[in-house]
Amino acid sequence: MTQSQPETGWQPDRPNAARMFDYYLGGKDNFAADRAAAEMVLQVAPWMPEAARQGRELIARTVRHLVQERGVRQILDLGSGLPTRDNVHEIAHRIDPDVRVVYVDNDPVVCAHGRALLADSKAVSVVQADLRDPEQVLGHPEISAAIDLESPVAVLMMFVLHLVPDEQDPQRIVATYRDALVPGSYLAFSHASTDTHPDLMARISAIYARANSPFVPRGHADISEFFGDFILEPPGLVNMWPYTEPPATDDPRSPAPATAASAASRRAATGSAVSVHALGPR
Repeated sequence: MTQSQPETGWQPDRPNAARMFDYYLGGKDNFAADRAAAEMVLQVAPWMPEAARQGRELIARTVRHLVQERGVRQILDLGSGLPTRDNVHEIAHRIDPDVRVVYVDNDPVVCAHGRALLADSKAVSVVQADLRDPEQVLGHPEISAAIDLESPVAVLMMFVLHLVPDEQDPQRIVATYRDALVPGSYLAFSHASTDTHPDLMARISAIYARANSPFVPRGHADISEFFGDFILEPPGLVNMWPYTEPPATDDPRSPAPATAASAASRRAATGSAVSVHALGPR
């Protein structure tokens, strides 16, 4: 699935980041307002579809790493967004069909699509909740029924926190989730960044602001704070985890592969944490 954005209720006349992402990927689950806002972004960032595709590949690599190499058997995907090709549970279940996956999103349209897709699945759930309220999410009865927080779990926050403005205290939000993870748990994280193309990102943010939709890319130092005492694993902070060089694209002029950074870290029994995180398309 792809990222959604914090909002309340169904608002087809207001651009939604998840539906714009769907449009970039060539999907059909979007409305006129989403397409109009996405086209404005494409005027200044025509490589956005490439960035969206690489974001999906990043999620797939991360899930395979967590399930196949790290042995994760529980995944909580926050701000999961609209279903697309190769969703998290599909990637995980190719490795182990018993992996439990819970998708969390506060958009009722996203949740309705997800439930329709997963109607016959017993190992996958879709829960309507707001990731900005971690206490509500962590204590939600449907999530508690599917995810055992006393055992290792991977929490995914892929391409979503740059939709949460500073006044909503995203640092506290992430810290609450991070503190709930037992040793052996993981955090997968991606975030738009201003480090490589600050002027371009400011123009994109202005387009989202005109559409009444927050988009807050952050710098390296601010993003690093989200990980607290998480210990980075080699190769450290790189463009698109686990690559030390940006992957090739069809258009060598595209800044998409260079507008991401990623890293991995592991939570030890001493209280440091295990995570795979990425600072996504910026």
